[in-house]
Amino acid sequence: MTKNELIAQCKFENPKMFSTINGEQIELTGADYEAACEAWAEMRFQQLNTQAELDDKAIAKIALLSKLGITEEEAQLLLS
Repeated sequence: MTKNELIAQCKFENPKMFSTINGEQIELTGADYEAACEAWAEMRFQQLNTQAELDDKAIAKIALLSKLGITEEEAQLLLS
């Protein structure tokens, strides 16, 4: 997903957002609403990229172990 797609998702799922300031709930509008959507999208975009990197590493590890014909436990024994 692109960051713009995530912003659109955020706005679709949260047509209204609120912030609590000094115990008072205030609806975010205008630039504040846009900034909240942008911040959420940036955070989610980073999460998705981190997860994709972890997935890629796990796939590469499985492929290497398969190529070597050993299990993860056997690989750990080689390292100890």
